[in-house]
Amino acid sequence: MLPRVEVRHLTQSALSKQINEIEKHHRFHLFIRTNKKNVELTEVGRIFVEEARLAIWHLDRGVQAAREGSDSILTIGHSPDADLAWISAILAIRLPMYPKLRIQLISEFSSELVRRVMAGDLNLALVTAPSENSRITAAAFAQTQLYAALPQTHAAAQKEDVAFQDLAKDEWILFAQRSHPVVRAAIMDAARRQGVAPKHAHDILTAQEAIHLVSQHVGVAIVTKPASVGLSTEGVVVRPLSDPSLCFETCLIMRTDDDSRPGERVWPIVSAKVCTAVSTADN
Repeated sequence: MLPRVEVRHLTQSALSKQINEIEKHHRFHLFIRTNKKNVELTEVGRIFVEEARLAIWHLDRGVQAAREGSDSILTIGHSPDADLAWISAILAIRLPMYPKLRIQLISEFSSELVRRVMAGDLNLALVTAPSENSRITAAAFAQTQLYAALPQTHAAAQKEDVAFQDLAKDEWILFAQRSHPVVRAAIMDAARRQGVAPKHAHDILTAQEAIHLVSQHVGVAIVTKPASVGLSTEGVVVRPLSDPSLCFETCLIMRTDDDSRPGERVWPIVSAKVCTAVSTADN
């Protein structure tokens, strides 16, 4: 529905004068004047009014966008194990419409990121394997694989990839349920399908903790690629898991009904920036 057009600070004579000038300049009539009291729009007049309303509506939107862009904060969440290239891409975002836009990064676990996006605390978030929810719009931009972190002396350390059977006798170090609930459940389900009963040792919140525990020969860890690659610790090797089902989409998410915040307007730009960063990193 189009907004109502209001003419302010104009006297009746001044308004009539402007209408007459428009009609004279463009050589068409906006009104049919039967007498001073009865005035009706012509067909041309109806078209003109509708287009004028649209013009005013776009003007109002432009003013609103300019006001928001004058000092806007875009809050973007990410997990502690997010790829640093993704974070760099977000920090490099520059939007002409929002010259004073400030990016605020917030690190949380994936389940908490989803909750805060739905609550409106975050405009956007980077989440690996977000749970399905009609209140969330998700755009996948990367595939996240799982890796096994092993002691260098482990029997499977020299293999190109690792199967669950290779870890059947080890104690497992996994992300805590509140850290990566979907990923954790998928690991346990895949192990059971292959007839392996995990020997659970420790719940961890970050890959750094996991790698440290592996170096202390506490067990073997299963972590995500961005978290594991780049964490070099003496005596620890990182190998991809061979199970193809354990590959998850990392998504940029926002609240489905969020059409009033800066996040909705910059969603395509942020998504494109992050996708470019992922593509560059992979090459």
